[in-house]
Amino acid sequence: MTVTQSAFKAAVLDPAATVPTGIVNPDGAAASKRFDVYRNNVAVSLSDALESAFPVVRKLVGDEFFRAMAGVYLRKHPPKTPLMMFYGDAMPQFLRRFEPTKSIGYLPAIARIELAMRHAYHAKDVAPADAQALTTLASDALMSTKLSIAPATQTVTSDFPIHAIYLANTQADAPKPVMQPQAVVITRAGFDPQIHLVNAAAATCIEALKKGQSLGQAIATADDTLDLGTVLGLLLAQGAVTEIY
Repeated sequence: MTVTQSAFKAAVLDPAATVPTGIVNPDGAAASKRFDVYRNNVAVSLSDALESAFPVVRKLVGDEFFRAMAGVYLRKHPPKTPLMMFYGDAMPQFLRRFEPTKSIGYLPAIARIELAMRHAYHAKDVAPADAQALTTLASDALMSTKLSIAPATQTVTSDFPIHAIYLANTQADAPKPVMQPQAVVITRAGFDPQIHLVNAAAATCIEALKKGQSLGQAIATADDTLDLGTVLGLLLAQGAVTEIY
């Protein structure tokens, strides 16, 4: 009997499932031991991929807890692509619903940062625009100007000090986090993504620019704490503006 792909996939990810009909040894008996070895190898590989993708989350909850949590995650969220570098996209939503981690309110946002860093790393290379093109614009034309933002540029906002928490778990001698809302923008000027502390207004403005809104429209989406000069200076310095039009 032919094994269906859905039945095989379900059995591989469920340690309690029986061997699918049709998976047999040369003598025709169910290949239980061989299938169990394969199933275990798949689970280990997926868990390893999650550990590599979320090292800060793993550090925050501990290795043993993370490995057990990964076992739950991989059964609820099997891979949708054979490219393991993209596995784990549902982790922030998973953490928000996962009862044992609900007391760690900042954990989903840290997972979002790690996802954003990974997406930035693998994003398409695009040449930066000439910053002079922005400085030479007339003031009455500036607000209608649009900026194309590099695909690597990502933002994350949170009610928690996510930038401080991330640094405290990735850099030696980083200052102790102070409980306050923080936002970050992730850029990739070279080969490796960089994380920058910004305020929520800056993150909102950058997201509006990413959606194709003009500078004037992007400014309108943010509150009066927005420092447009600082935002533009950061984006231009990091090569995150790829076109000015």
